[in-house]
Amino acid sequence: MADPSSYRPKPGQIPDSPGVYKFRDEHRRVIYVGKAKNLRQRVANYFQDLAGLHPRTRTMVTTAASVEWTVVSTEVEALQLEYSWIKEFDPRFNVKYRDDKSYPYLAVTLNEEFPRVQVMRGAKKKGVRYFGPYGHAWAIRETVDLMLRVFPVRTCSAGVFKNAARTGRPCLLGYIGKCSAPCVGRVTPEKHRELAQDFCDFMAGRTGTYIRRLEKDMMQAAEEMEYERAARLRDDAEALKRAMEKSAVVLADATDADLIAVAEDELEAALQIFHVRGGRVRGQRGWVTDKVEAVDTSGLVEHALQQLYGEERGDAVPKEVLVPALPEDTEAVSQWLAERRGSQVSLRIPQRGDKKDLMATVQRNAQQALGLHKTKRASDLTTRSRALEEIAEALGLDTAPLRIECYDISHLQGDDVVASMVVFEDGLARKSEYRRFQIKGFEGQDDVRSMHEVIGRRFKRYLQEKERTGEWEEQTGDTPADGPAATGPAPTGPVPAVGPTAEDAEPREDDGRPKRFAYPPQLVVVDGGQPQVAAARRALDELGIDDIAVCGLAKRLEEVWLPDDDDPVVLPRSSEGLYLLQRVRDEAHRFAITYQRAKRAKRIRTSPLDDVSGLGETRKQALIKHFGSVKKLRQATIDEICEVPGIGRRTAESVAAALASTAPAAPAVNTATGEIIEEDDGGSS
Repeated sequence: MADPSSYRPKPGQIPDSPGVYKFRDEHRRVIYVGKAKNLRQRVANYFQDLAGLHPRTRTMVTTAASVEWTVVSTEVEALQLEYSWIKEFDPRFNVKYRDDKSYPYLAVTLNEEFPRVQVMRGAKKKGVRYFGPYGHAWAIRETVDLMLRVFPVRTCSAGVFKNAARTGRPCLLGYIGKCSAPCVGRVTPEKHRELAQDFCDFMAGRTGTYIRRLEKDMMQAAEEMEYERAARLRDDAEALKRAMEKSAVVLADATDADLIAVAEDELEAALQIFHVRGGRVRGQRGWVTDKVEAVDTSGLVEHALQQLYGEERGDAVPKEVLVPALPEDTEAVSQWLAERRGSQVSLRIPQRGDKKDLMATVQRNAQQALGLHKTKRASDLTTRSRALEEIAEALGLDTAPLRIECYDISHLQGDDVVASMVVFEDGLARKSEYRRFQIKGFEGQDDVRSMHEVIGRRFKRYLQEKERTGEWEEQTGDTPADGPAATGPAPTGPVPAVGPTAEDAEPREDDGRPKRFAYPPQLVVVDGGQPQVAAARRALDELGIDDIAVCGLAKRLEEVWLPDDDDPVVLPRSSEGLYLLQRVRDEAHRFAITYQRAKRAKRIRTSPLDDVSGLGETRKQALIKHFGSVKKLRQATIDEICEVPGIGRRTAESVAAALASTAPAAPAVNTATGEIIEEDDGGSS
């Protein structure tokens, strides 16, 4: 625990202008980012008597080892820089909302020649129009199915589209009138794009125009006694009305707004957002967060606005944002939102009428979400603390292991041997710091030797980081420039974003990002028993590391093994500590086997033809198409290979030699059934 006075800036050193400040820990990792209208006043508040600080703030300043700041011109710049740094550095003491699930969107890929309507999750892509988010993917599919009667836009994948174009036959939707079949030229690219734009306009709330047009066309067809066409137009109009009914009218004035409500207690907060477009609720989502910093409702709203609109531009930012409490600097936040939208954005608290009533509904949803989250996690913070304390007591540790790393080895019958490293901090998975290893020191199956290699490689990198940053205990002399005493102003102006450092590259000294292998755990867990634990301990001893505890969790009886102990530690089956160790071990196993399967799939997709000099992709495909598979090509004579168009005798001899020198891969075995898996290598090339 650090004394804040040891790194407190000198009086008058901090400027009194707007800016953003960062607190760093002893490893130079950024642990908190904040902004201020007046840096001098704001930063000085952190260095008052510890007894007067909020408990969470007190924990942060005693964890930190230095503070620095960046001066900016305006408060809007400070808001933007704060958001960028929170996203870049992932500080542990900043409020970060996390989705309780990955919400699906209805997406229209306007960046393609023939736009496609589909369900999408995850990060948004440039050139794609999004609607939602929706609570369930089936809700999107129901809506799309109704609208394809009127807007028959392509919904098929790229593979299905290309296959239909090649064969000249559309898919089933093309035959039943729910796709305009651009794949076979029934409509021009321009006409299909118009359909996609009309689809987007309808989803954006401009619904009345299309329904009135359909009803007018229906009446005209009836007058002309084209009753079949009139019936079809009637059904189209009904389909659009049913699609509209799925999102009820809540605001009569066709408002475009996002309504944000917050439910909170001392430890956590839940956020609910209703997306209203054209007066209808078009989407809803919810976030939850641990209140790891001292923050009130207005602060939670400001963090939510940053996370919600930080990556958005244009119409994705609505004209109106309704909130339960205004941020501390409302003017700066409103200006920031307006810059992202490109026009004025109203940020306010609804006072009366339909909007206030709808906000009450959003608030009830937030309260319900917080209650459900509490029920699901069952006082999770207390449980996690108890689990860490039980582990410390069982293993004889001085303190609770706040950072745990777990390692697992995975292979298939000795091939594609890989390892995984997963990280849990404060009892929660920190997936950004997961790492994968390929076993390089030897070939074949030896889990003990593999574990020794992986632990040695990981902590060798850790020691290199210590040496590079000057953290060796035996070092004497002046404090290094990037050590805890190096406080003071950082260069003015925003710092450019730099991605994660590659495993074998030198990380930047002072960027504060979560570096690979730079931070030591308090506990190393290995998947296995005594041999694996001994190998891990031996690897640490060879590097001179004696302040990191090691244990192993054996699957057979869920026993915990310690180095040099002949008998395992047996935790009670109801122990929260054992449950946490099982979660860590299972996550390491999942991460390792996922990587191993990906490597094996990549190896299977390779072909001996790849090594034939001068044999391009076109001629490889011609060989495979002619013979049907690499297996049959291997059995062919040189004269038979020469029969393939474009293959000369010299090339045929090279192909035959390459295939002859490559033994067929051993058949894979399904370990659950013992069945030999026949693999068709006809597509390998």
